[in-house]
Amino acid sequence: MITLYSSPSCTSCRKARAWLEEHNLEYIEKNIFHEPLTTNEIKKILSLTEEGTEEIISFRSQAYQELDCDIEELTMKELLDLFQQTPSLIRRPIIMDDRRLQIGYNEEEIRCFLPRDVRKVELAEIHKQLSVGF
Repeated sequence: MITLYSSPSCTSCRKARAWLEEHNLEYIEKNIFHEPLTTNEIKKILSLTEEGTEEIISFRSQAYQELDCDIEELTMKELLDLFQQTPSLIRRPIIMDDRRLQIGYNEEEIRCFLPRDVRKVELAEIHKQLSVGF
């Protein structure tokens, strides 16, 4: 099952939701401001990242700009607590299932959530169009 972590005011979150619905993919949406991420959810997200916390921190957010601590100096427990207390520090949307993770909305990368057979059909169509064009 796909989980979409979002916030109502986030344009990229609305795009991700619309894309999932357009492709008839079942998902659970969780508003991280009404239901802050649990420690286990944050750990699961981090386990799927390539760059750890760097990927999920919203460095451009006002919350990050107003931090009165050096985020690099925090222990993992302190950082997890900070994410729960200040969800606006977390980049959105976060789209994930058991094996895949996308942070932010990217129209090409989100396609990884399509079932493999659908991706194969689309790839065959692209190859067909390319071969006709030459």
